[in-house]
Amino acid sequence: MTEFEPVLLTLPSLSPALAMEVLPYGLTFHRIIVQAGGRTQDIVIGPEQPDGHVTQKYTNTIIGRYANRIPVGKHTLERHGVKAEFDAQANENPRVSLHGGPSGFNTRTWSLIDISPSSSAHPTLFTKSELSHLSTSNYPSNFGFFRYSSPDGDQGYPGKLLIEALVALIPPAEQEKTFLKPGENQPEEQYSLGSIVYVYRAKLDKGVTPVNLTNHWGFNLDASLKENTGLADVRSHTLKMKADRIVARDADSLNTGKFINTSSSPEHKHDGKKIGEGYPEAGYDDFYVFEPQTIKIPKRVPVSSLNDSKFDLVKDLLTPANPKDPSLHGARTDSVVELASEKSGLKLVFDTNQSGAMFYSNGLSNKSSGARKKIHGGSGIKDHGDAYEPGTAAFLEFHDILSAFLDPANKDKEDTLLTSDELYNNYVRCDVMFKDPTRSG
Repeated sequence: MTEFEPVLLTLPSLSPALAMEVLPYGLTFHRIIVQAGGRTQDIVIGPEQPDGHVTQKYTNTIIGRYANRIPVGKHTLERHGVKAEFDAQANENPRVSLHGGPSGFNTRTWSLIDISPSSSAHPTLFTKSELSHLSTSNYPSNFGFFRYSSPDGDQGYPGKLLIEALVALIPPAEQEKTFLKPGENQPEEQYSLGSIVYVYRAKLDKGVTPVNLTNHWGFNLDASLKENTGLADVRSHTLKMKADRIVARDADSLNTGKFINTSSSPEHKHDGKKIGEGYPEAGYDDFYVFEPQTIKIPKRVPVSSLNDSKFDLVKDLLTPANPKDPSLHGARTDSVVELASEKSGLKLVFDTNQSGAMFYSNGLSNKSSGARKKIHGGSGIKDHGDAYEPGTAAFLEFHDILSAFLDPANKDKEDTLLTSDELYNNYVRCDVMFKDPTRSG
């Protein structure tokens, strides 16, 4: 298998509504295909050809060891008495190290792990109990395991870091019919088309290192609609975020250590309003901190947990969503983000154990640079003048607070540092819902 040969993930034949193409290059979600209402749609933007991700960076890929921006230079690290030094390397500008440095994990080739009984390369960061929820017949079918090992000193980061990722599609629960009494109006029905789950696990060989992983995926729920005369943007989408703060950043988008309450900034209070309402002149590029909730699935556990065959943090994540209950089965008591389009009838409902999400509306894109998928009305040809424009995607990147290890208040707590006796555990679950827009209540 080559790095640009897609790994196709599909649901069972009885539930063909959801499929994905995952590239070993950059652990990239090249396509997310949804079939609903007689339409086939690709709900993530990006280049037509898989190798287009080499130049269209950070489009539906994993990033390097650390999401977003941290100051360039040497930083002293300490967690639970374990110390190390970290030399952050510049790539965005002389002050900023972006997404893990000049050569992040988005540029690396990930290995699809052979999980056959005869293989010696089975996942090592998932337990037997966790693997028991996944059928290994006809692998990969609706899930895949991927692995990459980052060497000590990679982009200035200390310690050798082993990362394994589970990417899975979960079929919907059995849909139930609603039976009405005579004279009652038929309600608009919302259906689950299935769920997308990714779980990032990481283990350090020695010392301590910063780790803050994310998938940098960008959604447009209308881009594949044939009735669009031009490229649909996302300003007509609605967005809900259970976030009470955004991180205050300086001119280079570095964390200032302060927060801005969303209640005092109406444009940042995403309570189901359309993205275009109060749209900033430069678009959105902000980190939203979720309101405090009890998290059932931790971000870190003792690495010794892997020796317990009954240890299991994925069972609930792999449980089909009930279309009559929009709450998810993951870490939180309810979803934290919802992105929806009235035009297509699609809605994405997100759950995660991360503390917030970066919302970026593709403001730095340029139609002269890169390519736009043919299913989105583009030519698919690089630098053809018909690429994506600002406002054409909602990037929702779930991770912890920017450069949290630099804030003394986070010491030995939510500091985004990982020691060799801890297992990093990061998940996102996305339920894909559909309500036929041609039906009225």
